[in-house]
Amino acid sequence: MNCRLYSVSRVLEPFIPPTVYATNLLKRLNQRTRHTPPVSGPHCLDQHLATTMLLYDHQPTFIFSSNRPINSHIINFQFPITSKNTEMDITTTNGGVWERHVAVFAFPFASHPPLLLSLVQRLASASPTVVFSFFNTRKSNRTLFSELSCDNIRPYDVSDGIPEDYAFVGKPQEDINLFLSVAEEEFRRGVKVAEEDIGLRINCLVVDAFIWFSSQMAEGLNIPWVSFWTAGACSLSAHFYTDLIREKGAQLKGNSVGPDNEVVDLIPGFSTIRLGDLPGGVLFGNLESPFSTMLHNMGRTLDKATVVAINSFQELDTDLTKNLSSQFNNFLNIGPFHLISKQKPTSKFDEFSCSSWLDSQKPRSVAYISFGTICRLLPDEIVALAETLEETKTPFLWSLNNDFMKHLPDGFLKRTTANGLGKVVSWAPQVQVLEHFAISVFVTHGGWNSVLESIGAGVPMICRPFLGDQQMNTWMVERVWGIGVRIEGGKFTKEGTRCALEHILSLNDSSKKLKERIETLKELAHEAVGPNGSSNQNFMTLVDVVTNATL
Repeated sequence: MNCRLYSVSRVLEPFIPPTVYATNLLKRLNQRTRHTPPVSGPHCLDQHLATTMLLYDHQPTFIFSSNRPINSHIINFQFPITSKNTEMDITTTNGGVWERHVAVFAFPFASHPPLLLSLVQRLASASPTVVFSFFNTRKSNRTLFSELSCDNIRPYDVSDGIPEDYAFVGKPQEDINLFLSVAEEEFRRGVKVAEEDIGLRINCLVVDAFIWFSSQMAEGLNIPWVSFWTAGACSLSAHFYTDLIREKGAQLKGNSVGPDNEVVDLIPGFSTIRLGDLPGGVLFGNLESPFSTMLHNMGRTLDKATVVAINSFQELDTDLTKNLSSQFNNFLNIGPFHLISKQKPTSKFDEFSCSSWLDSQKPRSVAYISFGTICRLLPDEIVALAETLEETKTPFLWSLNNDFMKHLPDGFLKRTTANGLGKVVSWAPQVQVLEHFAISVFVTHGGWNSVLESIGAGVPMICRPFLGDQQMNTWMVERVWGIGVRIEGGKFTKEGTRCALEHILSLNDSSKKLKERIETLKELAHEAVGPNGSSNQNFMTLVDVVTNATL
């Protein structure tokens, strides 16, 4: 057994021995050691261990001290080692010893960290003798771990790459580019600290798919790595096949129809796709920016991963799943996550009494409106949407940031509150809202989490996509799965909004078939995460990889 006995919370410079103050530990060492004088502290543990002979089940081991392996022995090493800044224990809570050590690399933006942590929580629960070191920026970790305590998940902070006194100038993806400039070095250095703290070398990497350079790290360490894609198979295919798409799409430049509206067959596993619905930069554009380079490199390295896992269920995209399974070593649909990890109510849960208001509404009568935490409607779109809701007398629950309520029409809030037509809040518990019997339609930006949550609740969608994979998700919602519509013209107008609401809320055959299709997908989603479901079986395969490296 190889042990590292010191623990630090900062990233270490190579070959600089940490000074560990461990008064309580030294008291125990005095009781367990032989052939060495008593030690009183605090002392530098490195110096003490260099003169101490210990026993560990009477078998020789190495203690790394002052950058030199000291051939020593240890007896029953099952007590925590404390540094000035952190306390770490290499034993499990039941007195056992960690058998494996997994490093987790987060992409610290938007919904990426909470989704990755949700996966790690599931893995940690299924693998109690495996310890997971979770690397993320300090700001993101503080949010994620404020109410989380898990014995075998250890958070570590890495730099966000933002220099002190840095002034943001408003460049696109400025914060992301700063993080990417230091990410690889930070993760590598952080891994060394975690190995020191926990006393085990890394056996496996579980990473956000954006952290493409983990491929090189895993190869250098000769360990398996799991790439986790937080979105759907459709957008994953677009990034994986970027080079092929560009090769096929080169001839489409200058097409008289206009490339955005051209519907073509470019992606294996897709029948057709509208060019304008491909993620930005996939077909045309500069691949040299840090963010674009990251996505391009990710697509080129995914086939090297031991496993590529996604937050979806294979029954949703059977053709894409079949194609990607033929390209990757192992391709596993392991979602939808929100159906597996039900969130416990927090202090913020339904602080605006959404549930009680919905309870007073008729079944399948209310339009729920939310565009996530990043996307923002233009003022004229807010007006058009609000006026259409009021004129059509469509009951609504609208999650709208406080800063944008000023764009609502004059008197709108007062009138719709007084007559009970609607409720506008700055935040709503989305999953619980969608599952409420009163909800009839979800007006959404088409983000992947929102799409999955709507499918899981059996609620049709009206999509107004903004960026990223939202255009592609909207194509799938409307043209492939047939469970919703895209807002006409890509933005809210009174006429386009009225048509979309009528299409979903009417009782004609088209609307009935749409609702039947999403109800079928809802059943398939719930079956997938059940005991014998495909996602559950795929997750157990993933557990085998992480715990035993069987694949």
